[in-house]
Amino acid sequence: MKWLFALLGFAAIQVAWSTVIEKRASTTDPVPFGYATQNGGTTGGTGGPTTTVTSLAALTSAVAGNAKKIVIISECVGTITGNTVVKVGSNTSILGARGSSLVGVGLRVLEVSNVIIRNVKISKVLADAGDALALQEAHQVWVDHVDLSSDRDHDKDYYDGLLDITHGSTGVTVSNSKFYNHWKGILIGHSDSNGAEDTSITVTLALNYWNNLNSRTPSFRFGRGHIFNNVFDGNSDGVNTRDGAQLLVENNVFINCSKPIYSTDQGFVVARGNDFGGGSNSAPAGSFSSAPYSYPLAAVSNLRSSIVASAGQTLTF
Repeated sequence: MKWLFALLGFAAIQVAWSTVIEKRASTTDPVPFGYATQNGGTTGGTGGPTTTVTSLAALTSAVAGNAKKIVIISECVGTITGNTVVKVGSNTSILGARGSSLVGVGLRVLEVSNVIIRNVKISKVLADAGDALALQEAHQVWVDHVDLSSDRDHDKDYYDGLLDITHGSTGVTVSNSKFYNHWKGILIGHSDSNGAEDTSITVTLALNYWNNLNSRTPSFRFGRGHIFNNVFDGNSDGVNTRDGAQLLVENNVFINCSKPIYSTDQGFVVARGNDFGGGSNSAPAGSFSSAPYSYPLAAVSNLRSSIVASAGQTLTF
């Protein structure tokens, strides 16, 4: 009944969902849905001081430590460059002003909790620095309206992944974001041998645009994932459920994808309402059929135009 209510009650407003978020964007917006709303919710730095940064050194200093804080990457500086990753402390909100950008600089959410990353644009983080964005043993994290990319002019190991969610990270929502022009997209679950830790993973992927990615769209091991209202456009891979993962995949659009959903080493899926664009779901049926939260679920008919227009760094604070 929860799914049916979401389908009937929220479908009519889904086309305008991202517009609603954009109009009311503020430094203290609540997480609207997903696993980041569970276990007490995710508030980031709400209630703490706000700092605006214009340099890599200032960003690194501002996001450190576990006190509540809101950090805004200024549009005035335009691009912050480097070849490194910046570690983010607990109880932190990192917000990218429209027009700001990190080039070669990734973010690392490592063994911390209660973090919000919104409207941040990251590109071309070299493999020797690491992933563009990585969550490791992190809990209650909302990633929203981020823009992650590189290029495919180099070999697949020149850059690492766009987003990794590993080592038992829980309570994660990734929404309204854009992942594109890259070899390795999103890895969820560290490795085939890390099941003891990664079976606890809980991730929601919703309202995201995936374009021109070679693999990991996503690659999902061991944990539990809810994937709804995404647009997968011109990628070489599909949703790969692996190593016992249980996925609920609803009302997504797949364009030019030969294997929209498939399984490796007995990953499982409950799939419904998807537009496979001529492809199919070859994964065995799973047992995860109802998400533990309410959520807006749009029909697939107008989804592509809505998501393409809204995903990525489209907010103004």
